[in-house]
Amino acid sequence: MSEKKVIKGGEFVIKETLYTDIFIPEEFDEEAQMIRQTCLDFLQTEVLNKLDRIDSQEEGLMQSLLDKSGELGMLGVSIPEEYGGFGKNFNTSMLVADAVGGGFSFAVALSAHTGIGTLPILYYGDAAQKAKYIPKLGTGEWKAAYCLTEPNSGSDANSGRTSAKLNAEGTHYLINGQKMWITNGGFADIFIVFAKIDDDKNLTAFIVEKDFGGITMNPEEHKLGIKGSSTRQIFFNDCAVPVENMLSDRENGFKIAVNILNIGRIKLGAATIGSARSVISTAVNYANERVQFNLPISKFGAIRYKLAEMAIRLFATESAAYRAGQNIDDVYEALIAGGMDEAKAKLKSVEQYAIECAIIKVWCSEMLDYVVDEGVQIYGGMGYSAEAPMERAYRDSRINRIFEGTNEVNRMLVVDMLLKRAMKGEIDLMGPAQAVAGELLSIPDFGDEDDAPFAAEKKIIANLKKAGLLIAGAAVQKLMMTLAKEQEILMNIADIIGYIYIAESVLLRAEKLYYTKGEDAAALPIDMAKVYLYSALDKVNVAGKEALYSFGEGDELHMMLVGLRRFTKAQPFNVKDARQRIARKLIEENKYCF
Repeated sequence: MSEKKVIKGGEFVIKETLYTDIFIPEEFDEEAQMIRQTCLDFLQTEVLNKLDRIDSQEEGLMQSLLDKSGELGMLGVSIPEEYGGFGKNFNTSMLVADAVGGGFSFAVALSAHTGIGTLPILYYGDAAQKAKYIPKLGTGEWKAAYCLTEPNSGSDANSGRTSAKLNAEGTHYLINGQKMWITNGGFADIFIVFAKIDDDKNLTAFIVEKDFGGITMNPEEHKLGIKGSSTRQIFFNDCAVPVENMLSDRENGFKIAVNILNIGRIKLGAATIGSARSVISTAVNYANERVQFNLPISKFGAIRYKLAEMAIRLFATESAAYRAGQNIDDVYEALIAGGMDEAKAKLKSVEQYAIECAIIKVWCSEMLDYVVDEGVQIYGGMGYSAEAPMERAYRDSRINRIFEGTNEVNRMLVVDMLLKRAMKGEIDLMGPAQAVAGELLSIPDFGDEDDAPFAAEKKIIANLKKAGLLIAGAAVQKLMMTLAKEQEILMNIADIIGYIYIAESVLLRAEKLYYTKGEDAAALPIDMAKVYLYSALDKVNVAGKEALYSFGEGDELHMMLVGLRRFTKAQPFNVKDARQRIARKLIEENKYCF
């Protein structure tokens, strides 16, 4: 077998990926599946029967659930064995986030603890810090929180005003300031706190123990959703932090925050996948039981459309999430083989795929919002009732488009990171973009259609990439330095890039299933890939036109619009029949079954 080729982060825009070079969820080994099942069993026995108690923030309940999950090893999946963890790879930790994702507020508490609460110490801590904190965080004996956001510092994280000043003796930093929206704030033992020392330009990170003193809190926030998640404002009043509790180097805090958020973004995507899977199963079950006009509502085409479309969007985004997760693992292994330190290799591998992490965060969170909205609709009036399960799912989903950087910020980051990598010479964007511009002046190729499996779909993907290069290249050339201020155009370009990545990922998954499991096993995944691909064609066409109308003029605009039409055309495909086939399978299985 030829060696797997791993393209660099963002290169999917200009390079073809082969199905042999990606990972699909169907490939998880038995051990990973056992870890997943342990998490699912825990939700069933310990969490889903206590949701009202969790949402009322019953004293000590969330802490006890984290303790129990710690006893099962759920908090230590990513922690190296030397610190008492399982030392599993990145994609397995994604699988845990996915499995726990259907746990509502518990999922938020666990993810905050294992992710943004623990990973800064694991990746940036020195040997003494890791030895002191990681084992207890891995068991849940100590709970963690992450203190970055402030009243006047949200998306612009580096503008925070919390200060740290070295005391006269040079032994402690005195931290003063206010943090808000702190998940797990009410019960955390350890806080990762970001503050500026003196007149520094950039933040510095500190490991702060609750017992250091000088810490007070406002009451729990009343929120739209995730009501069981402890969310507090936290005040630091001359909180004395030993100098040895500075995390990494002075002024390295902003870099820590950015890199940990990259991990948080893709893990949030995984969690929304688990949540969506649960919601779809609930909706299918209700559609089979609810009778109107003497028929289960699952017999009606409008309901089947909803069920199928929910499943398609989940299947597509799931394909992208685990594709990126394995890319991160593959780069990590290569860096380790090259002699890099483990913690640094973990950070570098995630940083390499920061573009994909941002895409997955956006598309997965918006997928879940679509799924829960249609779940409410399938339930009808009962969907609006707090007595039925959809109401909580609907409310809890909404935060995901704000968590880990708003979707607007993440969309702009996608384009910004891609263009910066191009300017540094890490990705050759302009060469392929110029080639596409030249292609517009040539006669279209009307050669014989390739009838090999997936040839037509691969051509669509290749053309979508050309459309993306056409729009992005023209925008850069026309707007130059002012492009950074044109947020609407940046959002159009980000949408095009995102749809390309998700559509390619789901097609590659279907293709891999076709060649490894056979045509019959791959039939419905192929239907899902095709429906998503045809939807992406329309979405890219609309986003492309909006962008071109914003800066194009005259003959040049006309030529680019002709090119966009050429690159977003395809042979007809009966999406209705494909959705009906997908819906029938869901209804037969009475659950999400893909």
